[in-house]
Amino acid sequence: MRDLQDKVVLVTGGAVGIGAAVVRSAVAHGAQVAIIDRMAAAAAALAAEVGNARAYAADVADFAAMEEVCARIVADFGRLDGAVNNAGVGGEFAPVAACTLDNWNAVIAVNLTGVFYSMKAELAHMLPAGRGAIVNMASMAGLLAEANLPAYVASKHGVVGLTKSAAVDHGRDGIRCNAVCPAFVRSPLTEPLFANPDFVAMMNARQPMGRTVTAEEVAETTVFLLSDRAGGMTGSVHLLDGGIGAT
Repeated sequence: MRDLQDKVVLVTGGAVGIGAAVVRSAVAHGAQVAIIDRMAAAAAALAAEVGNARAYAADVADFAAMEEVCARIVADFGRLDGAVNNAGVGGEFAPVAACTLDNWNAVIAVNLTGVFYSMKAELAHMLPAGRGAIVNMASMAGLLAEANLPAYVASKHGVVGLTKSAAVDHGRDGIRCNAVCPAFVRSPLTEPLFANPDFVAMMNARQPMGRTVTAEEVAETTVFLLSDRAGGMTGSVHLLDGGIGAT
């Protein structure tokens, strides 16, 4: 089933990891995809690999850049039907008392302010069209606290709240906004962690499913939320954590 047939979707942080999985899934489901990433070469390589996609270089923490890139996407594709705000950083591991100001500011700038900037730039084109579906990539840490990641946890809790605010504010404008909250997912960015057998054993032990959720599973849920099959869903928050939140 091609859930996104002929829809135009942008993905921030789309060059690698979960973002790249979302790009591949969206293209497989019929979408034309705009890949936005600071890693321009990686984004271009992925666009060439999947076809029916274009790469754009932009930093989500720069509002002017996001305004410009969204305008370029609409000019290139003719419209914007959906957006996945996935770009994010993890930051340093340290408890609240040792969290540096630089780390706090850097994480919040990308993970929370960057999502706000992206949504404002996207809504500028979706609102006049009277339609649009936005999926914000939060995290299990958007609902539960992870030790020694105060900036990350705060930023992802903020993304969940921002998602609900957009759903309430713009539901009557034809805009749906939902959030996805994965646990740690194996990707090129997290491979150093997953290369440690003790880390893998710990993660598997935490999850009632006994395994880590895959980037592809996160992507399929994201594509569903973008699609018309999720037409009655907005302001919802979806855990993909192997059941950790239920324990």
